[in-house]
Amino acid sequence: MNAPRILIVDDEPQIQRFLKPALTAAGFDVLEALTGAEALKAVATQAPDLVILDLGLPDMDGKEIIAHLRGWSEVPIIILSARDRESEKIAALDLGADDYVEKPFGIGELTARIRTALRHRGRSESIPSLIEADGLGIDTVKRLVFRGSEQVHLTPKEYDLLTLLARHAGRVVTHRTLLTAVWGPAHGDDLHYLRVFIGQLRQKIERDPTEPKIVRTEPGVGYRLVTDQD
Repeated sequence: MNAPRILIVDDEPQIQRFLKPALTAAGFDVLEALTGAEALKAVATQAPDLVILDLGLPDMDGKEIIAHLRGWSEVPIIILSARDRESEKIAALDLGADDYVEKPFGIGELTARIRTALRHRGRSESIPSLIEADGLGIDTVKRLVFRGSEQVHLTPKEYDLLTLLARHAGRVVTHRTLLTAVWGPAHGDDLHYLRVFIGQLRQKIERDPTEPKIVRTEPGVGYRLVTDQD
């Protein structure tokens, strides 16, 4: 089996010097690009399995690259950036990035995020018939949720919210995406509304709602559903 091909898009030499040998040692085939133009060409001609993208590049903003790529490619994109403003993360995720890691970062965390994104590649528009997470079972055919032999009773909106998160399992889903998809565009900014529903959902599906293992909070950005496969 061929090693997954990872494209690193970053103009910082120290990042390239660190990442390439580290990811190679982790079993990946590594490509490099220093500019947005090089990145777009590499995706088109060398078909990487995943892109690691810095937002601050010399010729264009990383968000422009995401927008370009999402016009014709579903390649997973992980943002690797020193920009810590929530608005930057949210904008990148809403444009179609799969995840983000802040600089400075640990290689262990990054490789774990890479493997999760690769496992979920191509699943953004599909959902398994059975999803399992921390003892919870979600039957997407019968639209039922179980913990052990006991059925968990969810309202239609709670179920829609849970399955939307499950469809993007392992990935961050922004507040706006959740609100717009489940309640419609008019509710895109109703963060309090979403927090109330997430709280109600956790009360029903988590072993300990005060320390959620299934629906994780990404502070200021959104939520991430973690399955047993992640």
